[in-house]
Amino acid sequence: MQRSVLFLCTGNSCRSILAEATFNALAGPEWRAMSAGSHPTGRVHPRSLALLRREGIATEGLYSKSWTDLPTVPDLVITVCDDAAGEACPAYLGPVLRIHWGVEDPAKATGTDAEIDATFKRVYRTLRRRIEALLKLPLDRLKHGRGQFAVELDRIAHLS
Repeated sequence: MQRSVLFLCTGNSCRSILAEATFNALAGPEWRAMSAGSHPTGRVHPRSLALLRREGIATEGLYSKSWTDLPTVPDLVITVCDDAAGEACPAYLGPVLRIHWGVEDPAKATGTDAEIDATFKRVYRTLRRRIEALLKLPLDRLKHGRGQFAVELDRIAHLS
């Protein structure tokens, strides 16, 4: 049985898309990532797609979608909004383990093209480090050791 993780944010155009694609590129066949937003923009940010392609990560099938349109109930929900910046992150109401991995929204980056690209890359690198740490955990034990997983996932949330 395939298990799933949901990366959730507000617009589902940058952070959650980067996390979904990266997780799926790194995880084995027993896990699959989805992403969604509470107020999806309806499009994936072109810089997100360009960055994923530069990193050698497939972008086919990525699209901005609502959390009300999910094909399955996830086993794990990871919110990626940046609460520290005053951004309200949606609360997933399903009976699953939830964790918060706040990162800045690169769609709001300003400056030169190089500075904006650097923000996208910084966010991607942070998410990738966290996903790599998550994938080192014994994910097959998620259902039976939720408390310990929550502790580990909180620790991972502080990696940058």
